[in-house]
Amino acid sequence: MPTERLINALQSFGVRLADTRHGAESRRGGAGPSDHKALTIAGRTVMVPVHTAGAFGSPYLVRRPDADGSSAIEHDGEVIGRVSFPGKPRFHALQTLDGVPYSQIAVLHGRDVLATTVLQTCIRYASRTKTCRFCAIGQSLAAGRTVARKSPQQLAEVARAAVLLDGVKHMVMTTGTPNATDRGAEVLCESAFAVKAAVDLPIQAQCEPPDDDRWFERMKASGIDTLGMHLEAVTPEVRARIMPGKADVPLERYDEAFAAAVPVFGRGQVSTYILAGLGDTREAVLAMAERLIAMGVYPFVVPFVPISGTPLESHPAPSPAFMHDILQPLSRMLAAAGLRSTDIKAGCGRCGACSALSAYER
Repeated sequence: MPTERLINALQSFGVRLADTRHGAESRRGGAGPSDHKALTIAGRTVMVPVHTAGAFGSPYLVRRPDADGSSAIEHDGEVIGRVSFPGKPRFHALQTLDGVPYSQIAVLHGRDVLATTVLQTCIRYASRTKTCRFCAIGQSLAAGRTVARKSPQQLAEVARAAVLLDGVKHMVMTTGTPNATDRGAEVLCESAFAVKAAVDLPIQAQCEPPDDDRWFERMKASGIDTLGMHLEAVTPEVRARIMPGKADVPLERYDEAFAAAVPVFGRGQVSTYILAGLGDTREAVLAMAERLIAMGVYPFVVPFVPISGTPLESHPAPSPAFMHDILQPLSRMLAAAGLRSTDIKAGCGRCGACSALSAYER
């Protein structure tokens, strides 16, 4: 099975693990790739669901590691390949000067990406009628695995250690939405400025479009190298049903923000996350991707993962065939436009672990 097809299958069905102790810790709840564990397949590190309902019944099983640290992966009892696990990050063994474990400030995503949610609270999450139905940003906070607000000083300290101890290559800063004005841009600027003063590390910031386009210049000046403004769903109907609060920011505002941000950060250095499988058709996703690419925006399309404890925990993940039918033509569109994940300075598109898209690009 081609690597990209296998990644699609694993991310759609998840995997069962015969031994959960090996490699970097899996992630439960929180923002970003949740209920996942990082696996390395054919030299490519990907995030694969392991704690979802679908994963518990997956036809894919990863056996206990052999002496060389790699494991056989089986499909319905037949060995189809081998995987390995990225090592546990050394910086996770430390704590900040004020006594907070580093792992509560930032975590390792994929193989070499430091990721943090600067604000672990969100105005959308506070209301049952406004919350994004796929979001688990409050789960890790409630479980005591993180802190509500990471200070700029804490982030700078952890980022420097992650670079020195684990060779981290870039950083992702996301945030819950704190207000209906700058929508997190201010706290991201403060955080990025502190990190860049401590260590030379490319940074992607992620937030909803702020109400004033002048924030893009401020974000760039603070040390933010790339910007993510995530659509998640691409049609008004699905957005209103799946993310009723976030849908208050219309698609037209995203268009305006993308058009204003690309000249500041550069072509391919502005991106958006699109969750395939929430209800948008293949045609709708590809039509939106075509528009975004024409603007110089990188559309990072990933399979939706139903996270335990959210309203969509029983929603089916997209099939591998559905993902293939999106990612294959999308990779051709990106190639024709000269947009490549390897050219992105920092962020989810450069990491690529939550989707098979970068495998299709090659």
